[in-house]
Amino acid sequence: MGQIVSDITSVLDYQDAKKSAKNKRQEILAEMAKDNAEKQNLVKKVLASQRAKYGASGVSSAGVSAGAVLKRLQSETSAPYDEKRRQNISKLKSTRPSRPNLLKSLLSRLGDIVG
Repeated sequence: MGQIVSDITSVLDYQDAKKSAKNKRQEILAEMAKDNAEKQNLVKKVLASQRAKYGASGVSSAGVSAGAVLKRLQSETSAPYDEKRRQNISKLKSTRPSRPNLLKSLLSRLGDIVG
């Protein structure tokens, strides 16, 4: 009887852990989306300020490739966000709960159940 209670408890605990992991994953994904939007806004602000600075100093953008400037700005501003993204991905991978193996549990206690 104690084994059945133990197995039921492990299944219920697994269900709770599964719900908790789902909530944690949703929080992490929301944080990642927020970070991505924040990164994009930062790149836009830096690009706008650089354009204003160059325009105020009389530098024309005719000889400057906008794509090259944007790529450089993205690489400069995205470094901390890339690290956060890697950390969040590793958190996502670690949120999986361990599934109870009831068959293995029964087989390990087969002698107690039968005898």
